[in-house]
Amino acid sequence: MKIAFIGGGNMAAALIAGLANKLTAGANIHVADPNADALARLHQQYGVTTAAATGAAAGAADVIVLAVKPQSMREVAAQLLPFLDAARPPLIVSIAAGIRGADLSRWLGGHGAIVRCMPNTPALIGQGITCMVAMPGVSAEQTKAADDILRAVGPTVWLDDESKIDAVTAVSGSGPAYVFYFIEAMQQAAEEMGLSAEQGKQLALATFTGAAQLALQSSEPVSLLRERVTSKGGTTYAALTSMESSGIKASIISAMKAAAARGKELGDELGSV
Repeated sequence: MKIAFIGGGNMAAALIAGLANKLTAGANIHVADPNADALARLHQQYGVTTAAATGAAAGAADVIVLAVKPQSMREVAAQLLPFLDAARPPLIVSIAAGIRGADLSRWLGGHGAIVRCMPNTPALIGQGITCMVAMPGVSAEQTKAADDILRAVGPTVWLDDESKIDAVTAVSGSGPAYVFYFIEAMQQAAEEMGLSAEQGKQLALATFTGAAQLALQSSEPVSLLRERVTSKGGTTYAALTSMESSGIKASIISAMKAAAARGKELGDELGSV
C-alpha cells in the first residue's frame, strides 16, 4: 500500500511511526510539508520519501491522509486536485476537525472516496482512539485500508452518521485536555495541602492511570466503581458532595456540549466557501 501524508506534524508523525515497516515499507510512505526539519526527521527515522509541496508523488498514492489544520484544508485540496487520477481514485482520509465530507468532496472536484476521522493526542504514544465515518463513495477495501491505518495508533470506532462526529470531537478529540485539566487541579490541591510538586504529580498521574485501567478492565459500570470508593460520611463522600454542590458534573457536560457546538460552527464557517 502506498500512503501519502499532506502535512508532517505531530499526528502525521504518530501515524507514520505506527505504519512504517509494519503495515507498509517506509519507502511506500510519502510526506509533503513545507517544514524541512520535520521532513528530514521523518526521512531519517522511517525512510519515507518527502517533498516540500504536494505533487505527483502524493497523487499516485493508494491512500492520501490530509493531516493539516482545518483552516488550510481548502487550499490544500486545491493543490492536490490536479494530481488526482479520476481513473484510479485514491482514498482520501481527513483528520481535520470541522471539515465535512461533502465540502471536502466539493473542493476536490466531486471526489467521493473520503473517510473522515477524529483521532486524539494519545495517538502520539500509540494509545489514541479514532472515530471514523466513510462517505458513500468509499469501497469496502478502502474502508479496511483506512481502519488499518488509524489502528496503527489505537482502536477505532466507526459511525454511520457524519453529524455525530461533532459529539465525538467533544468527547474524545478534546477529551485529553479535560483529563489534563483535572490532573492540574489535583496537583495544585496536593501542593496547597503541603505535599511537594513532585509528590502531587506522581500521586495524581498514578491515580488517573490506575482508575482508568480499572474501569477499562472491569465489566461493571463506572458509577458502581465510584460508589465502592464512597463510604457514607467518609472522605470521598465529602469530596463528591462538594463537587455536586458546585455543579461540577453539570459543568463538564455543558462544556462538552459547547465543544460539540463549536465543531458544528467550524463546519458551517469553513464549508461556506
